[in-house]
Amino acid sequence: MLKIAFCDDENQETRRLEALLEEYAADRGQDFAHTSYQSPVELMAEVEKGTRFDIILLDVLMPGENGMAAAREIREYDSNVKIIFLTSSSEFAVESYAVDAWYYQLKPIRREDFFRLMDSACAACTREQKHSLILRSKSGIVRLELEELVYCEVMGRTLTFHLNNGVVLE
Repeated sequence: MLKIAFCDDENQETRRLEALLEEYAADRGQDFAHTSYQSPVELMAEVEKGTRFDIILLDVLMPGENGMAAAREIREYDSNVKIIFLTSSSEFAVESYAVDAWYYQLKPIRREDFFRLMDSACAACTREQKHSLILRSKSGIVRLELEELVYCEVMGRTLTFHLNNGVVLE
């Protein structure tokens, strides 16, 4: 189950994102755990406590600390979280690259844009959760999912991987 955080100072926008997520979850048959925050300070307090999120949808323009500053601080604790900026201003789009943002989306976000962003971010999170190796074999460079590996053997200087589908990589 992916953990998602929404951070926006506007209650109406947060409720809209929650409704879109519920609709997305029902449409895709997935479960999500989500938490909403009214300020970056609240979000950062959770991150500093060790709470880990897979995806954060973060407004940039908020009173006090803005979303961009919060993202910089989040990166000190978590380099893998997918940060998606949702904002009414294109002013910080270039700066979002500096914090390795997953995406920068202007408000109001449409249903199809939200679904596309979530499809992309969820797919990336799923890939990262799988354990795999990238190997050079006789057939070229291959990604080997560890769940598929039955056993490996070493004969001389050759390493052979036997997979559960009968494929043998040398």
